[in-house]
Amino acid sequence: MQPRNMSMSGVVDLGAVKAAGEAKQKAEQARSRAAEGGGGEAPTSLVIDVSEATFEAEVLQRSAEVPVVIDFWAEWCEPCKQLGPLLERLANEYAGRFLLAKIDVDQNQMLFQQFGVQGIPAVFAVIAGQALPLFQGAAPEQQIRGVLDQLIEAAEQRFGIVGQPVAPGQPSEESAPEEPEDPALAAAHQALDAGDLAGATEAYRGVLAEEPGNVEAKLGLAQAELLGRVQGLDAQQVRKEAADNPTDVDAQLRAADLDLVGGHVEDAFGRVVETVRRTFGDDRERARLRLLELFEVIGADDPRVVSARGALARVLF
Repeated sequence: MQPRNMSMSGVVDLGAVKAAGEAKQKAEQARSRAAEGGGGEAPTSLVIDVSEATFEAEVLQRSAEVPVVIDFWAEWCEPCKQLGPLLERLANEYAGRFLLAKIDVDQNQMLFQQFGVQGIPAVFAVIAGQALPLFQGAAPEQQIRGVLDQLIEAAEQRFGIVGQPVAPGQPSEESAPEEPEDPALAAAHQALDAGDLAGATEAYRGVLAEEPGNVEAKLGLAQAELLGRVQGLDAQQVRKEAADNPTDVDAQLRAADLDLVGGHVEDAFGRVVETVRRTFGDDRERARLRLLELFEVIGADDPRVVSARGALARVLF
């Protein structure tokens, strides 16, 4: 099973889009329950073994509520035997502020490759569906604590994710079952995962016709349309045309799409902002609207979007 969020360098990612859109609401609900004395929904365990089959449920979905730290390890790896117990101890000490997911690379080669792991032990994190590397090797405990503190702070500041505190060493309660997903939205997701971009686009538009404010459908549609635009493009030719014709709006927009799909978010935004600056009339409006579409793919709360919005405003006004 290929996790949706690994499909495009962890940047254009429906799993991340969904998680980021829900994270703040879930965090606020957890804080409200805690304020009422009811506590939050704690994870069933602070340390879990994850496989390719359970990755989406155990890592992607749960990363909407708590930062997930991934420990890539193997039985034959001696440094792993030093780092693993330390991370497990810290997971319990931090008491629900992050979840530790252990992945045996020998048993889960696809995940090993998709994360681009160069050697083990290797530690990554997933926040709101977005993956990022933390460190490699058996680092000193003080350094690891610093990395974890920064991770927890970033999760709260960027996504409103505060974890789900539990008493250290105490068994936690089972989480309440999630509400079933909207069948129409699920069908749209399935079409996108299967590469049926036309079907996904139509399905997302159907959801939005019934529920215009559905954030997940808006972002899913933006992703499907982006993937449709880059399908079949010759990346080398597109970049050459953009370099040779800096005033050609279509050439710049095609290159920006490829930048975003390739994970070069700031480059994509900067290219379109510059195109807006250089153009007038209908061309400027077309570039501006494309930039807003690209913002939808990444998510309104992402700092890169916030920065690019400011740059766009300065160019326009």
